[in-house]
Amino acid sequence: MKAEQPKAQQPTRQMRLEAALGRGLVALFRRLGPVRASNLGGWLGRTVGPRLPISKIADANLRMAMPELDAGMRRAVIRAMWDNIGRNAGEFPHLATLPRNPADGGPGWDVVGGEHLIAQAAKGGPTIFVSGHIGNWEMLPPAVARYGLPFSSFYRAPNNPLVDHILCDLRNDAMGTPVPLFAKGARGARNALGHILKGGHLGMLVDQKMNDGVAARFFGQPAMTAGAMAAMALRLRCPVIHRYIERLGPARLRMHVYPPIDLPDSGNRAADQMTLTQQVNDWIEGTIRQQPGSWLWIHRRWNRQMPTEEPKK
Repeated sequence: MKAEQPKAQQPTRQMRLEAALGRGLVALFRRLGPVRASNLGGWLGRTVGPRLPISKIADANLRMAMPELDAGMRRAVIRAMWDNIGRNAGEFPHLATLPRNPADGGPGWDVVGGEHLIAQAAKGGPTIFVSGHIGNWEMLPPAVARYGLPFSSFYRAPNNPLVDHILCDLRNDAMGTPVPLFAKGARGARNALGHILKGGHLGMLVDQKMNDGVAARFFGQPAMTAGAMAAMALRLRCPVIHRYIERLGPARLRMHVYPPIDLPDSGNRAADQMTLTQQVNDWIEGTIRQQPGSWLWIHRRWNRQMPTEEPKK
């Protein structure tokens, strides 16, 4: 993947140490194989993650979004979330080699709803793929690419350019073909629009807060949501296809693909943009509710700052 690069900076000693640690972890995970790497990553995630201060944000988000969960249930969701994050890290170096439709039910991936991708590839033209940080979201680009629909994405590079290089190499290996990546922001949005105008495909994870987005609702609360997806889809009348990765086991993944969304066409572009954005938010919320521990609860997703401690009674 070729990313839009910021101005080059001289790597510091800390950056080199972080990159060395990253390369060491990649080498270790590769040596272990996909199942043991996933298990090790999951153990590290659920052992260390819940003790980190950022887990308080996850707990606050859960209290607001799913008030029906008691403290013990929230702890279980947060532990499952960190387990999934750790497994994603352990599986990352193996995405390029995970087999499709493994006969023995072991490591690999399969697809439910692949006929929608086959139909879109045959139809041709630009496509927007939407999802959230659910399950192993890093498997989405290579899995869709296997259907002849390699897509570009918006991209926020790590602060460490050496670590960024490691991650981009892993993604390139998994994709099997280079695709451009677009920096988040106005310039990236313009470049992404140009890419789609040329018939390209674009993938977007639209479940994080976007301060200059539109105020759609998410889990019943106002949540600033990226509006670029809806704006581009409505301008071009191109298909919007949602899909996500479900984790079935260690390095065992399943991609669910849904039919293209029926685009609203009321004649009021602003209203249609809000309608489409809300449709996608509702779909992401419904998917998360099926397996709350599969989503990334550690972002400050909602408009108002939530307290990070349980109110004292």
